[in-house]
Amino acid sequence: MTGFSTYMRWQRIEEQAKTLGFRLGNPKHGHWGGSDGSDTVALFPDDNALPVFSRDADIFEGTFSQVETFLTGWARAQQYDAMLRMSDEKKRKKHEDLERERQRFEAERLEKRKTFAILADRTEAEVDRLVKY
Repeated sequence: MTGFSTYMRWQRIEEQAKTLGFRLGNPKHGHWGGSDGSDTVALFPDDNALPVFSRDADIFEGTFSQVETFLTGWARAQQYDAMLRMSDEKKRKKHEDLERERQRFEAERLEKRKTFAILADRTEAEVDRLVKY
């Protein structure tokens, strides 16, 4: 079968990315065919797995080989932090949960400001100005 090894490689990369909290996608500022004819892919944060990053920002962009190297480096960095006892899964999860809660609280606060501005019968420009603060 033509392309089966590429498909299996894609599946392997996708599985590794998923375990580290990423998803594969089409690069936003690039194109599928690189200058040397190789395809490029991008890594994005997967849902709330990485709460510090914006959902629509691509974290990394490159060829399959470059993405594999990046993911291996990411995993090794986490292992190295654990080895030095600087971080582990519990600490990482605790700080990620705190960041998720902070983001949820901020979104809730902005929604309340919008609601109160609308209830106070403000103009659209005033509502936008209030929401920015």
